[in-house]
Amino acid sequence: MTAEKVSLTGEKQTLLITLYAKAGESRLPDSLLQDRFAAETVRRIDYDFSRLKVDRDMMIGVAMRAHILDGWTRDFIARHPDATVLHLGCGLDSRIFRVDPAPNIRWFDVDYPEVVTLHRKLYPERDGYSLIGSSVTDPKWLADVPADRPTIVIAEGLFPYLPADEVPKLLRRLTAHLPSGELVFDGYSRLGLELISWQPSVRATGARLHWAINDPRDLERQVPRLKLQTELPAYDPEGYDPRQIARLSWAARLTILAFAAVPALGRIGWLLRFRF
Repeated sequence: MTAEKVSLTGEKQTLLITLYAKAGESRLPDSLLQDRFAAETVRRIDYDFSRLKVDRDMMIGVAMRAHILDGWTRDFIARHPDATVLHLGCGLDSRIFRVDPAPNIRWFDVDYPEVVTLHRKLYPERDGYSLIGSSVTDPKWLADVPADRPTIVIAEGLFPYLPADEVPKLLRRLTAHLPSGELVFDGYSRLGLELISWQPSVRATGARLHWAINDPRDLERQVPRLKLQTELPAYDPEGYDPRQIARLSWAARLTILAFAAVPALGRIGWLLRFRF
C-alpha cells in the first residue's frame, strides 16, 4: 500500500499532533481511547512524526480530552436520536468511528479542502456521514448543513488558531442557522495560549494562536444564544477519572496539582459545553 504524502504547514499541520497523540495512546496496553482508526491512519501517512515531539503524557492528555468530548457527543445523541453532529476543524480525527452513531444521525465533518481530500483517502465512507471542504470561517459552507434538527457542534483544538474576531462571528452564524443544540470545545486564557505556544509540538509546526477566552461567561455576552452548561478546568484533578490521571508521569501529576493550587494557573484552560 502506497503511503499518503502529507504536505501541511502552520495551523493545518497541528492536526497531525492530535492524530499522532490519539494513535499513540491507542497503542498503549491500558488505552482509554482505543482508536484503531487513528493508529491505522498514522501507519498510512508519509510524514516524519518524530519532529512533532509528542510524548506519552501528551498522548494521554489528548486522549482524555477527546474521550470527554466523545462522551458529551454520545450523551447528546442519546437525548436527541434525530440529531445532527457538526464537527468543525475535523482534521484527520476519527471521532465518528469512535462514537459510532446510528445511520439516522446526520454527521458533518468540516475542514480545509486539502484536509478533506486527504481524509477521504484515509477513512471509509459510512451512512449519514458527509465531509465539507471549506475554511470554517467562510460563511458559505453552512448552507450545506440542514437546520431542521437539534445539533451538537464540536470544535476540538480549533478555536485558538482562528483569528480572534472570527470565533464570535462564526458562533453567531451557527446559532442563528441551527434551531437548538449544544456547543462543546476546548478554550484557553491568554496565559494558556502563551504556554501552549511554547510546547515543542506546536513550535515544530510554526502555528500561531490567537483566540483566548479568559472567562467562559464572556462568550454568553458575545453570542447571546449561548448559555454555559459545563466548565471543566484543564487542571482540576477532581474533574477527571483518577485512573487516567495516574497514567501520567509523576512530573505531569505534580504540574496538575501545582496549577490547581494557584487560581490564575488553574483557570488557563477548560473543556466547555454551552447550550443554545
